[in-house]
Amino acid sequence: MSKHFNWFTTTTAVVALCMASSAFATNGYFTHGNGTKNKAMAGSGIAMPEDSIDVTNNPAVAPFVGKQLIIGAAVFSPIRKYETGDSMFNGNFNAFTIGPNSLKSKSNYFVIPHIAMSWQLDNGNALAVSFYGRGGMNTDWQGGTATFDPDGPGPAQVGTFPGTYGDALFGGEGDAGVNLSQAFLDLTWAKQFSDHISLGVSAILAGQMFEAEGVRTFAQYTKTFAESSNPMMPDMPTNLSNNGKSWSYGYGLKVGIHAPLTDRVALGAMYQTKIKMGDFDEYSDLFAGGGSFDIPANLKLGLTAKVSERLTMNFDLEHTWFSDVPAVGNPIQNLFKCPTAGQGGTDTSYCLGGSRGGGFGWEDMTVYKIGMAWKSGEDWTWRFGYSYGDQPIPSDQMSFNILAPATIKQHFTGGFTLERTPGRQFNVALMYAPNSKVGGPQNFDGPPIAAQTVILEMYQWELEASYSWRF
Repeated sequence: MSKHFNWFTTTTAVVALCMASSAFATNGYFTHGNGTKNKAMAGSGIAMPEDSIDVTNNPAVAPFVGKQLIIGAAVFSPIRKYETGDSMFNGNFNAFTIGPNSLKSKSNYFVIPHIAMSWQLDNGNALAVSFYGRGGMNTDWQGGTATFDPDGPGPAQVGTFPGTYGDALFGGEGDAGVNLSQAFLDLTWAKQFSDHISLGVSAILAGQMFEAEGVRTFAQYTKTFAESSNPMMPDMPTNLSNNGKSWSYGYGLKVGIHAPLTDRVALGAMYQTKIKMGDFDEYSDLFAGGGSFDIPANLKLGLTAKVSERLTMNFDLEHTWFSDVPAVGNPIQNLFKCPTAGQGGTDTSYCLGGSRGGGFGWEDMTVYKIGMAWKSGEDWTWRFGYSYGDQPIPSDQMSFNILAPATIKQHFTGGFTLERTPGRQFNVALMYAPNSKVGGPQNFDGPPIAAQTVILEMYQWELEASYSWRF
């Protein structure tokens, strides 16, 4: 590389881009893989070290990737849609009816960069640093209506208001959606203790940005509202919706093991702790725990088998504990225990912003992955993969998940590596996730057996390219 290459400037720009544009929503809101080669094999291959970016999947592989710099970017396109059916109640009898609507999200294209570099030291030690965007949700629902009684038993009548949740009643334009962007810096040390074992650890520094709009309709279900000292003039929540961008920062840890059992078979494992994040102060009336939004713990296990000199196979498993993050895992039904919900509740911790406030109700997610790499000649390596994991949204958690329709179950992937010049590689990965749906009763429309139906669906594609230099 040119001696004029400015490492600091480049990495700073990449981090900024990660924070500005991260918008994945694929395995829950985690990406299907990290790094172009890894993505081309559906996220499999944590026991198959090739590039410096692979330390983000397993820090223990750092001694096996040499001294390398890799830079890449992806164009990611998630196509989201929701539909709501007819209602028996249509806003009457304290029902909250959404639509009937049929909308597609307007935000469909995002650029996601990454950069990583690794160094080999003496005595089997290695270091690596990597920047990448990984998780996120981004929806932009424009249009739609909601029908409800704005003051309950008060003098106002049932009305129909613009917006997915009728937010235009409160001065909005009728748009609704959320945007969650995350960026990570991994600082990695690893050591190869023998031909058959290496261990690695990464300190993780994380930053995330969140904004929400169109959800002021739920003001009366907040802890702030429920704990107002004056019931005739209750305090309105100021940190619920339409507050622009809110930032939080945190830290966590990854530990990994890489175990080449033979020249042809290797095992790998990585565990990422829950990343403790600061609160989203501007949305303390929305998320459980006064704006808390930690990043869940994650486990990866993998086996790599070199079937022949040209063919390598990967078999991986990944598990994410989404339910362990209250803002993500708390069920929406918790809101019905809020005192202002009118169903006999007395504990304000169940209100929005409370420690047990209603959330998205996501379940933990396990993903199974298979991948292969086929070296067809001196210059070309072809990669393919498939993954499957049941999406994390239960059928009884529809109303809030309109904001985050993470319905994807399958990924089909492929790609290639071209190495015309030794130590210089150009990599491409393509992913397609076919349309997947989840449906169930709209939680605020009445008894589940009679409530209107909500259907969430999504398909997506991604094209990523990267280039690497070995020194």
